[in-house]
Amino acid sequence: MGKDVSPVSGTPIRLSGLERATSLWRDSNFLRFWSGQAASQFGTQLGQLVFAVLAVDLLSATEFEVGALGASALAAFLVIGLPAGAWVDRWLKRRTMIAADLIRMAAIASLPLLWWSGTLQIWHLFVVSAVLGAATVFFDVAYQSYIPVLVPAANVPQANSKLEATAQIARIGGPAAGGGLLLLVSAPLILAGEALGYLFSALFLLATKDGERRAPVQERRPLAHEVREGLSFVFRHPLISRIVVCTAGVNFFTTLALTLFPVLVLRTLDLGAHNMGVIMAVGAAGGLVGAVSAPKVAAWLGEGTVIPLGSLLSAVFLALVPLSVFAPSQLAAAVMLVIAEFGFGFGVLIYNIMQLSMRQRVCPPRLLGRMNASIRFVVWGVMPLAALASGVLGSWLGVTTTMWIGVAGSLACCAPVWFSPLRRMKKLPDAPEAD
Repeated sequence: MGKDVSPVSGTPIRLSGLERATSLWRDSNFLRFWSGQAASQFGTQLGQLVFAVLAVDLLSATEFEVGALGASALAAFLVIGLPAGAWVDRWLKRRTMIAADLIRMAAIASLPLLWWSGTLQIWHLFVVSAVLGAATVFFDVAYQSYIPVLVPAANVPQANSKLEATAQIARIGGPAAGGGLLLLVSAPLILAGEALGYLFSALFLLATKDGERRAPVQERRPLAHEVREGLSFVFRHPLISRIVVCTAGVNFFTTLALTLFPVLVLRTLDLGAHNMGVIMAVGAAGGLVGAVSAPKVAAWLGEGTVIPLGSLLSAVFLALVPLSVFAPSQLAAAVMLVIAEFGFGFGVLIYNIMQLSMRQRVCPPRLLGRMNASIRFVVWGVMPLAALASGVLGSWLGVTTTMWIGVAGSLACCAPVWFSPLRRMKKLPDAPEAD
């Protein structure tokens, strides 16, 4: 069997099952990248709670406006998701991420300035949300395609696990810190923390080194051809195609349910912004457990088996969210929401880490950007539609009924991976030859 060489360390990265993972704690280059993403994730999670409170409490957004706001944040995945992959494959991924971070920093920093000047309105949130979404499309496609460039192939699952664990720690600390700070300062001022997170991410990316080179211009083909090539790989692959169908369906219905989560917590249950932060933070511990334990759980149950199990588990725990309205007290409702968030996060992270690691391993390096963008186009492209539908259905049928529709749909969409070879697959496919 042939082998390729890591552009960073010179370590062979394409050995058919013979490669051995090494500890990334000794990889200073990865540690720099990881540190930047930790700062970015914390800032993002800090701002996520505050953004919802800003819309619902400070600007009195309606259910439809909350849904439309969620759609504006995700619309870019539907509008520019496909060509973004082809562009990222042509560009240097680290520079793409740096540019995206700086754009996100500038966009989010505008909100405290507008509030300070007394001119902040709900439409400003729509604009900033759309800009953030567009920059995030490019960042995420480059980010998912960068890990195989940064570390040897044997270390890809370990790298994904560490990065996802950090993201979950941020989901614990960010909302908790945001909820506490809301007791002391106004919501718009806290968004400065999110802007700083993007700045730190850009600075650490500047310090990260890699050996990536642009593809020669003469090797480029028309953009439409390159986009079709990425889509063709995704939908012809027997395992990835099933994962895409499952993920797209689950994303649609969980977005339908969770878009109205701030309305449920802040209005229906009247738990307050501080308690919402606590619920999100404690519940996110499930995601942390899932991220840290994913490799061990996969080794125990099977690398393929945990993918359908993770999808089913997350859908089951999602049902506790609308069930919380029947709780006998506010405390009981809060406990139910914490359990729901914990179990949902655990299932989602187990599923995401294993299916992402498989995609990164089986995809030829030259198609990584297009493969990830094609998948993001489908699985994230449905989310703005779901967010809009959530706002419409929430205004028409009510918050809890809309959430129950989301729960039922999420359970049904587990079928493509549950009734597939993945359920009995102890080991996922080996990486292909580099081309």
